[in-house]
Amino acid sequence: MPVHHEMKSNARQEFEAWADSYDRHYLNYWLFRPSYRLFLEELFRWRGYEGPPYDLLDVGCGSGTFVTLLAATRLPVRRVVALDYAAQMCRVARRKAQGGGCETFIRYVNADSEHLPFADGAFDVITCSNSFHHYPHQPEVIREMHRVLRPGGRLMLVDGFRDNVVGWFVFDVCIAAVEGAVHHAPWSMVNRWFKQAGFREVTHRKFNYWFPGLLTTGVA
Repeated sequence: MPVHHEMKSNARQEFEAWADSYDRHYLNYWLFRPSYRLFLEELFRWRGYEGPPYDLLDVGCGSGTFVTLLAATRLPVRRVVALDYAAQMCRVARRKAQGGGCETFIRYVNADSEHLPFADGAFDVITCSNSFHHYPHQPEVIREMHRVLRPGGRLMLVDGFRDNVVGWFVFDVCIAAVEGAVHHAPWSMVNRWFKQAGFREVTHRKFNYWFPGLLTTGVA
């Protein structure tokens, strides 16, 4: 089996098994929820509450916490699509949306981030948090995200920041030991991939200390 197929298969098996207990994991406190709050802050800074309505795609949606939080805000989101490679994650996320009364606001799609099943220019915003290190062809994923964004649209990508001693130990040593073949790319590499894909106004925002994360934002 080619290495990239093995990486995808391993990641799918991991998250299928993790789905039902995902929301109880300690990483929700240390990394996942801070990432979601950051996305909400960035969306507010971009359009506020009164801006034109926009369509949002969340890639690697996991158990759907971010999109259900988004549904509870007054941000002018018109349509939300949540995508994950693990079918069980989509099922858990759908149940969560039903419990929160926002199931009609969110569409769930079980698909591969390297082959997004959407037309060119289908979305105004793409968010992706803490799943990018599982993708075996990371530059291709960024190009695919650029393809489905409208001109002027935003990609907001969060992953572990491994460019200091704390981040290197957490992500390249500890997380890699648990999750196997993953790749937390250096910030300079992510920056280059964004620009090669056609993004402009690329910015980086580091957050957290013990589980450092990096938000990279680009304009299509």
